[in-house]
Amino acid sequence: MCRNITELRGLEPPATAVEIEAAARQYVRKVSGITRPSAANGEAFEAAVAQVTEATTRLLAALPARRQPPKTVPPLRRLATT
Repeated sequence: MCRNITELRGLEPPATAVEIEAAARQYVRKVSGITRPSAANGEAFEAAVAQVTEATTRLLAALPARRQPPKTVPPLRRLATT
């Protein structure tokens, strides 16, 4: 769990819902210290992922366009290009 959170703002084409949800899941895993939620905490974990996904979607929609694209490619796009 030592990966950095990937920048999604400024991607061309824009970040997809799948990429935003993957980043939200990565964030929740990082801050909670849970990589695979158990049955006891799965509901809270998934609710947190949904809330972070929603907040990230709103944030990206509200921010102005970037002048330069991010320096890193999101993991889901790396898989698609190999």
